[in-house]
Amino acid sequence: MKNLKTIIKPAFLLLVLPMIAGCSDKIAVLNPQGPVARSQYHLIIWSLIMMSLVLAIVLILFVYVLARFGRKNSKGFDPNDTGNRKLEIIWMIVPVVICVLLAVPTVKTLFALSHPPKATAAPAQTAGKTLTIDVTSVQWKWLFRYPGQKIETVNYVVIPAGTPVKFRLHAYDAMNAFWVPELGGQQYTMTDMPMNLWLQADKPGNYSGRSSNYSGRGFAHMTFTVMSRSADYFDSWVKDVKANKPALTHVKYMQLLEPNVLDKPQTLTFSSYPEIVAKDLNKAQMDALMAGKPIETDSMHGMDMKNDGKGGHHND
Repeated sequence: MKNLKTIIKPAFLLLVLPMIAGCSDKIAVLNPQGPVARSQYHLIIWSLIMMSLVLAIVLILFVYVLARFGRKNSKGFDPNDTGNRKLEIIWMIVPVVICVLLAVPTVKTLFALSHPPKATAAPAQTAGKTLTIDVTSVQWKWLFRYPGQKIETVNYVVIPAGTPVKFRLHAYDAMNAFWVPELGGQQYTMTDMPMNLWLQADKPGNYSGRSSNYSGRGFAHMTFTVMSRSADYFDSWVKDVKANKPALTHVKYMQLLEPNVLDKPQTLTFSSYPEIVAKDLNKAQMDALMAGKPIETDSMHGMDMKNDGKGGHHND
């Protein structure tokens, strides 16, 4: 009886945990605020349902076997009995059905998310339009470049609500992972291998983002904010940045590429950036360029992970 309790108690907790988690609106991944996150949320819930169903069936069978073939009812039970064709067919078919029920919606969702979601902002402002933002992960900060607006921000990004945003992801040094839980799943950033991620916010608001891939001692400070605003606010913000913020110089850009964290406030805004920023060079290539050498190599010599952590809209 004691062994039975030690088995049933953790199983019960596993069943109750998803329900407890679902009651909290503070868990970002379970609080979708955009079509991409919503699709992934539905996939998560469907997976939890399937796993809970499997667990429930296993527990029911477990209890049935204990009751039916326990010590007091062991007559007629042969532990060496083999060759039950009916049972063999069942336990072959059931896993296949479960895999199909999980695989089909997963594949459909993945293919759907490779395309921009449908814009939900005011049709007159965003019909058929998207926004592209280039993201560069650096130890330990995030650089956001608006190629259509020619502006640059650090550790925060402003997007128009209801408009599909295509994030083109790069890494300057260590491999990293870009994640805004309330807007969508994570995507890796790598050198010389740009990755794309579509996100969209349903309404204005601030959404926390972070690195979800360990990249050194300053990893915990590698956070950013996605500020979703109305399309009109976004356009006025761009104009204000162009008129009142300083330009990003090459010297300042090289300082941003150093492995450190920004002093508070940890956000910066620049009205323009030098041409070299748009090249998305990795650390080895930048070092070679600064030394007057060819930049064909993509090796990452000299990277030290132990240092202390001190666009208007356009058609695609």
